[in-house]
Amino acid sequence: MKRVSCNSKIGAMNWEQLLSLKRFGDTNKRLRKEQDETRLGFEVDYDRIIFSSEFRSLQDKTQVIPLSQTDFVHTRLTHSLEVSVVGRTLGRKVGAKLLEKYPHLQTIHGYQANDFGAIVAAAALAHDIGNPPFGHSGEKAIGEFFKSGNGEKFKSQLTDKEYQDLCDFEGNANGFKIATESRVGREGGLRLSYATLGAFMKYPKESLPKKPSNHIADKKYGFFQSEKELFVDIANELGLITRGLKNDISFSRHPLAFLVEAADDICYTIIDFEDGINLGLIQEEYALEYLINLVRDSINSNKYNQLSTTKDRVSYLRALAINTLINEAVEVFLNHEEMILNDTFNIGLLDKSKYEAQINDIIKLSINNLYQSKEVIDKEIVGFQVISTLLEKYTSAIINNSNSTASNYDRLILKSIPELNIDETNSTYSKLLGVCYYVSLLSDSSAILKFKMINGTAL
Repeated sequence: MKRVSCNSKIGAMNWEQLLSLKRFGDTNKRLRKEQDETRLGFEVDYDRIIFSSEFRSLQDKTQVIPLSQTDFVHTRLTHSLEVSVVGRTLGRKVGAKLLEKYPHLQTIHGYQANDFGAIVAAAALAHDIGNPPFGHSGEKAIGEFFKSGNGEKFKSQLTDKEYQDLCDFEGNANGFKIATESRVGREGGLRLSYATLGAFMKYPKESLPKKPSNHIADKKYGFFQSEKELFVDIANELGLITRGLKNDISFSRHPLAFLVEAADDICYTIIDFEDGINLGLIQEEYALEYLINLVRDSINSNKYNQLSTTKDRVSYLRALAINTLINEAVEVFLNHEEMILNDTFNIGLLDKSKYEAQINDIIKLSINNLYQSKEVIDKEIVGFQVISTLLEKYTSAIINNSNSTASNYDRLILKSIPELNIDETNSTYSKLLGVCYYVSLLSDSSAILKFKMINGTAL
């Protein structure tokens, strides 16, 4: 196996490196001051993500309420767009202050506040691009297939880290794979800038060791073994600080990853709460009770009292609450920027917020009334069965075909999924991860349709 070299970084990260415009395959350095102002490199990142087929499939992937037919309930796509909008504002506000603190970034290198916004917006847009069907229950279903299901039989054929990749299948790592994996005609994947890829990476470590510290960057992992060499190259280019033990790949977070995380936290905290109220799973009076401490300084009581529908009233409170938390996250980031650059800030921005208690109250209510509602649980059960069945049939067909023991049924299964183009010379790990990757790209409806076909009920 090729040795992966992690260059040790001494001292703090620096913004010149962190804002790298480099892309996969570049041989010459890309300079900000030479960029076309009508279509900046970081804005190209956003365009490439939003036009990708992987992003479009999020329109039919679960956010909270699986397979909901209600038009005001969020999908992964609408959630991602909203997180991106919040992220853009966070980046611009932080960027404007950083340019005041480090004027050479603008006067010498040509960076603008909008560059920070564009990086965070693009990374936030892609933050869920690797999530499999049926939300987080889809991740769990893939993991349990290998941990305690029929996929456990492959353990002896894998390294510990390869097996852990599958047992703790991670949407963040899968998203990095989508963004960077080369294939014929698409070398370097989406070819995003290294700055955007760095901001995307909330958990810049491999799957083992699990949670080696209480640092928020160690909560999960961010890349599969198949992408570790590329990730190390990106981390070194950005000047991220190496962490962890000698034989374990782990880096500090890109500072802008904290803003991507904050944008996601703000949206799922407030907007999932809004969905719960609009669905009648959370009583409307809770909206004012729980949000009042977030909007007390900005609410216009007369305007609020004139709104005649629950949807309009909750929408008004949601907008004010998001604005409050955006300003709070910016303040926390700027107050701790040097700690972030030194990798000594080890919690999320909103965990340091003066509104932490109110945020936790809202999340707790959403968990009890929304995330654990009968509709969600019933559809998660369906999702587990669908994904487990697809993995069982696809992995069996692939492995049996490699071993020259494929049945006629196995061959039919393989013909039904021509998109699953796996090289027979690949390792068992690559084949199994390839199946998981294929299944992860399916929308909720597509996964159910394939499940029905396998069970003979699609006709």
